[in-house]
Amino acid sequence: MGSNDDDSKRPAIMVTNDDGIDAAGLRALVRSLVSTNKYEVLVCAPDSEKSAVSHSITWQNAVSAKQVSIDGATAFAVSGTPADCTSLGIRSALFPSKPDLVISGINMGSNCGYNIVYSGTVAGAREAFFNGVPALSLSYNWVGGTSNTDDYTLAAQACLPIINAMLAEIKNKTFPQKCFLNVDLPTNVANHKGFKLTKQGKSIGKMRWRQVNSDMQGGKMLSTMTMETNSSSSTEIDSSTKSQEDLFFKREVIGAYVEDDTDSYFLQEGYITVTPLGALSPAEIESQAYFKEWLPGVAERFSSSAL
Repeated sequence: MGSNDDDSKRPAIMVTNDDGIDAAGLRALVRSLVSTNKYEVLVCAPDSEKSAVSHSITWQNAVSAKQVSIDGATAFAVSGTPADCTSLGIRSALFPSKPDLVISGINMGSNCGYNIVYSGTVAGAREAFFNGVPALSLSYNWVGGTSNTDDYTLAAQACLPIINAMLAEIKNKTFPQKCFLNVDLPTNVANHKGFKLTKQGKSIGKMRWRQVNSDMQGGKMLSTMTMETNSSSSTEIDSSTKSQEDLFFKREVIGAYVEDDTDSYFLQEGYITVTPLGALSPAEIESQAYFKEWLPGVAERFSSSAL
């Protein structure tokens, strides 16, 4: 597959993200990959921020792709979503061959638990997985007032061992084809506790809606899934507000639920969490058992004639 057919070629890594092609996390990752001189580095990323778009794709409209200059890489900015970027980038439309590995990130904010469903970053990797290309999503647990852009470089460097290990498995055709990897790096990445194999939990950001004067007020959310609590500037929605004009509301993160012994828990403990993910979402066993008993009687008991 890709450049692995010729041992004289360097493996090709395609980078995408959901924070946009100019995001500090993507640029730090690309610089780190380029500096190793081990890979052919390709970039196909959104031309603007597409955080929390999940796995949405552009269906009826065309997307545009414009080549941009990034030292050491061949790069395109695309008007679509992260999933669009991956889909376009792996199909030889922009690059001469399919990449050996797709990396999505480094995202500004963690992507654990239920938040994985919202994440455009994870979707960038999942789209590659859908199409048989090994993939890895990377997210850094950015905390405002503590983190700085140098942490992205530390995060990228910390992930090089796992990237190299994946490429070795891909070259040997031993990398599992039934999953892709989601990696989250702790806030204090300089003193991380090493890699920790984890499972996706049920953690989720606790949110509420705040009424604002217009769609331009309140600024953008810091990242797809950054967990920060700042209730001092929040105002609850005043239900008595009545107007003939449009009402504007903005999401606010006010906390987070963290489940023990899962990806979010070990991330908070300072580990680099490595979570294998698939594409299917089967219900838990108890639910399957319930509906096995429930479904056979539905047509008889609740038909329109029986109501």
